[in-house]
Amino acid sequence: MEVAMGVGCDRGAGLGTLEAALTSALARVGPVDVRWLATIDRKGDEPAILALAAARRWPLVIYPATALACIEVPNPSAQVLRHLGVPAVAEAAALLAAGAEIGDLLLEKYKHRGEDGKHVTLSIAAWRR
Repeated sequence: MEVAMGVGCDRGAGLGTLEAALTSALARVGPVDVRWLATIDRKGDEPAILALAAARRWPLVIYPATALACIEVPNPSAQVLRHLGVPAVAEAAALLAAGAEIGDLLLEKYKHRGEDGKHVTLSIAAWRR
């Protein structure tokens, strides 16, 4: 199944933390073909996100906060809204990238805390483009 994956993380999260989150998230949904990895513009320079996209050969799509703020999500976060100005990053980015709706989320907001103490959030939406 083709999907888009949305990702958000704490500043400075390590690639190992993203990989661990990814492994755990994919175990929940099974084999998928990631068409796009998507995030918010304020995370578009995160070394671990860039490294993950490069290592997996996934195109990285970076959305402005204004685009993500318009996407209805099932799990908005007051903390993300306070820090980034949007109610969600991973869910909104996955849905927008996939051209999907809430019902197309195969994995809602999946939170992972790595051994480095940093948090990663992933969401996966069925590809509808």
